[in-house]
Amino acid sequence: MKLLTFVEHGEHRLGIVTDDGVVDVKAASELVTDAADVPHDVHDVIAGGVQALEALRRLADAVAADQAAFADAVKLEDELRLLPCVTRPSKIICVGLNYRKHAEETNAPIPHAPILFNKFSNALAGHMEEVPLPRTSNAVDYEAELAIVIGKEAKYVERADALNYVFGYCNANDLSARDLQMRTSQWLTGKSCDKFAPLGPYLATADEVGNPNALEIKCTVNGEVRQRSNTSDMIFHCDELVSYISQHMTLVPGDIILTGTPEGVVLGLPEEQRMYLKDGDIVTIEIEKLGTLTNKMVAEA
Repeated sequence: MKLLTFVEHGEHRLGIVTDDGVVDVKAASELVTDAADVPHDVHDVIAGGVQALEALRRLADAVAADQAAFADAVKLEDELRLLPCVTRPSKIICVGLNYRKHAEETNAPIPHAPILFNKFSNALAGHMEEVPLPRTSNAVDYEAELAIVIGKEAKYVERADALNYVFGYCNANDLSARDLQMRTSQWLTGKSCDKFAPLGPYLATADEVGNPNALEIKCTVNGEVRQRSNTSDMIFHCDELVSYISQHMTLVPGDIILTGTPEGVVLGLPEEQRMYLKDGDIVTIEIEKLGTLTNKMVAEA
């Protein structure tokens, strides 16, 4: 199942992505008699687990079975204003240098343990949302990444069991102001600028995705392919990341783990060839089974 969150009349609405359009969960549930257990918020779905997903599947089946009766509850995706597919994460944990070829292109040593840093909720952005290029930076870079969304509280989880704690996955862009990032040994300033963590458009459930370390991943800028790889090139795979992080902090439903970016970033080019993102650039992240996440870069007012 693929879920998204959109805005209608100032209200956040949960949507189910189907072949016939996006089912507005709230609108559809008002047309059935047994919808008391249907969640209307993506975080209620994540926390509700199997039961919440089953309630959504029953609703989607009802809509598919009687399209005429539910016509007003099915929206055209292109006409929706989308929010980040996970709207209120408790934590946004990021992994640096987690693709072997990316580490090599930046002349960084292969890490012996996951390199962790964080972003905050101010960095969230949705599909097709404009991202301001900070006035304090001249070196904003793109980073296509697979994001893991935690579905169950996890502490001291074994690697063999780690993916059972994952609700699903989505596209992410770990935008990075390289000049700010490299100013000190701590990367935070260059990583947590406003809207520097676009997510979406969909949150795909784990069963929809299958093996998260066998997915094609790509980034384009103005239609030009800049990154093309596969999540199999990760140094620390998704199960290992969930397990490792859970050894040091409790993961809770809705937490997000950005798993690192493959080769092809601007920082990996010789200095004289680096052309960082500029006003008007269109950046698209595409990961197999997860759709495409597009954002326009704009000069900060």
